[in-house]
Amino acid sequence: MEGYITVQGTACATLVEKKSEFIANLSFADTEEKALEFLDKVRSQHRTARHNVYAYCLQGQNRVRYSDDGEPAKTAGLPVLEVIQHANLTDVVVVVTRYFGGILLGTGGLVRAYTQAAQLAVQQAKLVCVRPVVNVQAAVEYPLYQRAARLFEEAGARVTDTVFGADVTICATLPFGAEQGLLLALSELCRGQEKVQVSPVYHAPF
Repeated sequence: MEGYITVQGTACATLVEKKSEFIANLSFADTEEKALEFLDKVRSQHRTARHNVYAYCLQGQNRVRYSDDGEPAKTAGLPVLEVIQHANLTDVVVVVTRYFGGILLGTGGLVRAYTQAAQLAVQQAKLVCVRPVVNVQAAVEYPLYQRAARLFEEAGARVTDTVFGADVTICATLPFGAEQGLLLALSELCRGQEKVQVSPVYHAPF
């Protein structure tokens, strides 16, 4: 399992080129339904625009799509898609709305404008690395709590909760693979008396 880079939330950027306004909207989308829902939302906000060009890349569904939405072939949607790919992003959709300013840009001008608008949106976006991770929940005796907490820290864990009950239960998220060393260290510390639960591996920002 490998990690990948995506975006958190949405971002927007505007570019004006020879009186034409290009508004690039970007959003996280991990399914085609979410990507198309975002596209419909942008279209509804810009009903009078000449074009709503889009592109998206999806990790889980391994799907890539783009549309020139009436612009000359490969002058709009494909440049937007290439911006996404060159930034190594996935689970992301970009919609670039164009309000025509009355001056023709030509094919080269269109490619540059759509590329720059998409790049500006990517620059505005908050990027996050999604990695394969696991959740570890370990219950240890009170005298061993501080040392156990240090083991979690040394393993690179992100502690999400600590519950003080009959024992102290530490709940944390770790990069997949790092839990093996932690489990061994906990077993040595607690002489096999620790109570540990490990979740199945899944992808999450880390």
